[in-house]
Amino acid sequence: MRMKRCRLLAIGIVLCAGVQPKLLRAENGAAGWLRYAALDQRAARKYKRLPGATVMLNDSLVLKTAQQELILGVKGMLGRTLRVAGGPLAEPLVVLGTFKELHALAPALVPPPDIREDGYWLTHRRVRGFDCVLVGAATNRGVLYGVFALLSKIARREDVIALNEVQQPYAPLRWVNQWDNLDGRIERGYAGASIFFDNGSVRADLTRAGAYARLLASVGINGCTINNVNADPKILADGLTAQLARVAEVFRPWGVRLSVSVDLSAPKVMGGLDTFDPLDSRVAEWWRRKVDEIYRQIPDFGGFVVKADSEGRLGPSSYGRSPADAANVMARALEPHGGVLFYRAFVYDHHLDWRNLKNDRAKAAYDNFHPLDGKFDDNVVIQIKYGPIDFQVREPVSPLFGGLRRTNQAIELQITQEYTGQQRHLCFLVPMWKEVLDFDLHANEQGTPVKDLVAGRAFHRPTGGLVGVANVGMDVNWLAHPLAMANLYGFGRLAWDPSLSSSTMIAEWTRLTFGSDPRVVRTISEMQLSSWHTYESYTGPLGVGTLTDILGNHYDPGPESSERNGWGQWHRADREGIGMDRSVATGTGFVGQYSPEVQKLYEPLASCPDDLLLFFHHVAYTHVLHSGKTVIQHVYDVHREGAERVQGYVSQWKLLKGFLDDERYAEVLGRLQYQVRQAMVWRDTVNDWFYGMSGIADAKGRAEHLRASTLRSLRVESRAPEPLFESRGGHVLVCQR
Repeated sequence: MRMKRCRLLAIGIVLCAGVQPKLLRAENGAAGWLRYAALDQRAARKYKRLPGATVMLNDSLVLKTAQQELILGVKGMLGRTLRVAGGPLAEPLVVLGTFKELHALAPALVPPPDIREDGYWLTHRRVRGFDCVLVGAATNRGVLYGVFALLSKIARREDVIALNEVQQPYAPLRWVNQWDNLDGRIERGYAGASIFFDNGSVRADLTRAGAYARLLASVGINGCTINNVNADPKILADGLTAQLARVAEVFRPWGVRLSVSVDLSAPKVMGGLDTFDPLDSRVAEWWRRKVDEIYRQIPDFGGFVVKADSEGRLGPSSYGRSPADAANVMARALEPHGGVLFYRAFVYDHHLDWRNLKNDRAKAAYDNFHPLDGKFDDNVVIQIKYGPIDFQVREPVSPLFGGLRRTNQAIELQITQEYTGQQRHLCFLVPMWKEVLDFDLHANEQGTPVKDLVAGRAFHRPTGGLVGVANVGMDVNWLAHPLAMANLYGFGRLAWDPSLSSSTMIAEWTRLTFGSDPRVVRTISEMQLSSWHTYESYTGPLGVGTLTDILGNHYDPGPESSERNGWGQWHRADREGIGMDRSVATGTGFVGQYSPEVQKLYEPLASCPDDLLLFFHHVAYTHVLHSGKTVIQHVYDVHREGAERVQGYVSQWKLLKGFLDDERYAEVLGRLQYQVRQAMVWRDTVNDWFYGMSGIADAKGRAEHLRASTLRSLRVESRAPEPLFESRGGHVLVCQR
């Protein structure tokens, strides 16, 4: 019924404009970027030489999945059904196999050297006199990744005959986290209920979970933690392990390893002990038995994620122990089975005394974990948020990345848009992540960009990687906003190859998701690539923080909510100026956690970049930026410019009418129109707040704010978006107000 109403609405919009609608194939976004839409005849002719049959060189589950995916993709895009060949090679084939098997088939075939686990080789070779396309790898999972890459090339109309390409993952661990609760709710999830849990148990129907694993595998993601980091101890209940094994079953064909978040107090809460002290031998034995039990039922189990001593979670500090003590006791239980333990560095006191100007939440991760460098076992990975606060629209890189030379680490990025519009606002985050991963922390003389530190390359660590908090849900298009899936795709591509440009990734995603029409690719790419800066400009510029309501929904504008409480997201605004003084000379000393080279950038006011000025320095509203504007005028200007750019997105999107299917066109248009109104709320709320704090008027004389009644109405709309969008099940209905 909802889909029918959306269709009628989309047609009505076009008829009102006096134009007959162009009927395209209806799409709801469920396929993500794996649509395998039919190519036009001209494009399809490029692939006439693609062999008409395929063979796999072993019968593993993952290789069978790869072959089935290849057949599905070729059928969808080229209208041809590849035959499955058997017996000796006697015709041109698409050959799928590991290097060992390829060598047995053709001893003269020499794969490129040093292809690591999960890497693959796509090439065109004559084998026993026949022209073949080879998808080879060291592992079956690598072959699966190669098949997805081959199909992506066809979907994007690239040549696959004159092919000789080697791809290797930059980091060994490429995982996503889901913050799903056992009752089916998702913390910081904005796209419906959990695809894994319902009413305290694993869902009976795990079709969506299998489809999710397929999407993850298509971009090289090899692990998924399926429950909230604020873990319910019941995740380790005896009866639940068998249910978790069912999730592992639907992950296994796609090479995705299942993992879970655990509560450190589980030995006491669930195990009946009188303690969870990590140095108590009974606790160590409890973890060993529990892990052995899990691996008996889930032999490819990935490991645990732990959040402890943070935001009310129990942790090793209860017994005067360190994070290393807690991590190692679990890691030693996992190690014989090949499991890993991710220990989150998000450890801080959320009851800080805001009146003490030396207190600084930003210092917590480094202060807690840098002294423990080298004390963690080799299968422990410290999972570090990209910035020192909490997924803000802009933060500096966490100095902890440069402070762990003898410890594995992973960067934690947030795909779900907790502080960046919650999938109601367009905000493509890949350009931000690129800036973070490319930032050089100068942790040694050779230069150490964050991507090398987290991949384990800089200090030759055995493992490391990237973790993305995804929080997909039961909405049919996974992340509610059709354009938000670009963040999930982009995370996977960055985790595989952080050297890729943002423009390359968004062009890929757009072609796979919406087709290759140049107008569509150009328009969507331009909108996406500018959207992070747009969101930043009408929310929290200059590194002040996102200025959302941190005590409430993390969505509405609420600059005052950051102040005078223990959460430590202060911006220290007063009548004279704004910003946290984190300098070594006069402030909290946070800058001193960086290497001397980075300190030279952030410590002096004169060299500090404008876009992080208020994160590092407290300045007068009349302070002149490098741009030549004062802080206060910059704030007024960019909030208006940002709101205007969102209106421009609506105009850009309308140019795509008739070039996209009506369902997704109407859904995105409705969300952009909603974002226009919300950007106005942000513009006026923040500008009014700055005027109230500073008493300095806009030098351009602009004071045409929304009427108070209208502003109140739009704020209510932002808190209760159901009148605007029905997102249950993934269908969005634009309602007229």
